[in-house]
Amino acid sequence: MTGKKILFVSSELVPYLPENEVSLMSYETPRMVNSNGGQIRIFMPRYGNINERRHQLHEVIRLSGMNLVINDMDMPLIIKVASIPKERIQVYFIDNEEYFKRKATFADENGNLFPDNDERAIFFAKGVVETVKKLNWSPDIVHVHGWMASLLPLYLRQYYADEPLFADSKIVTSLYGNGFEGTLDGAMIDKVAFDGIDKEMVKPLSDPTFNNLLKVAIDYSDAIILATDDVPKDVKTYAENIKKPLLPYVTIQEFEDAYSNFYTSEVLN
Repeated sequence: MTGKKILFVSSELVPYLPENEVSLMSYETPRMVNSNGGQIRIFMPRYGNINERRHQLHEVIRLSGMNLVINDMDMPLIIKVASIPKERIQVYFIDNEEYFKRKATFADENGNLFPDNDERAIFFAKGVVETVKKLNWSPDIVHVHGWMASLLPLYLRQYYADEPLFADSKIVTSLYGNGFEGTLDGAMIDKVAFDGIDKEMVKPLSDPTFNNLLKVAIDYSDAIILATDDVPKDVKTYAENIKKPLLPYVTIQEFEDAYSNFYTSEVLN
């Protein structure tokens, strides 16, 4: 992995959020690349339940300040950074008070999904790309973890199709099993279409379930990783049938060699 540049985009990441399969692998994978000579950037949303003081988040003024248009609304983009001290890894946080100030990640205290989760996902995808453009950092691989990040492949391949910084980037999506019940906002496909993306290109979003979000991510990725052994059967079958490089599930004890070999022999080959 020496010298390879990998952009990690994740819904969740330890130590900033509680440990689960997504947050743990979103930490372990870049740590592995970093320790093997690769260059990394990590992005996640700055949810309101992340303790900014404890984790020493601070705003990066030179990266903040632009507005992103979400469904015809101007939403200010704020970029914050923090470091994971023992690994010397820096993490970029995509922030906006309207979308991410609330003291929870995806749902309220009653377990109800936030009604604007679809817009939060669009904002996150656009915010990551716009920030990487400001950094002028061209990744060899973009590795996506978690459903809140699942629109990134679509936006890179459609909305940002002419962006030269990502022209040669390969997109890898890790599939997980811990999703959500129900659906996101039924108008989600219209909000994506507002960005000039043909509805025919994102038909699954007419019913924005967890499984359908992952199917859209699969459609616009170059390679797929089964990151857990409980990926929904429907999604797993979809990934297996789409004829793209696919890494079957391996345990966390075995993932380092498997992921590294997959990156070099299947994704970058």
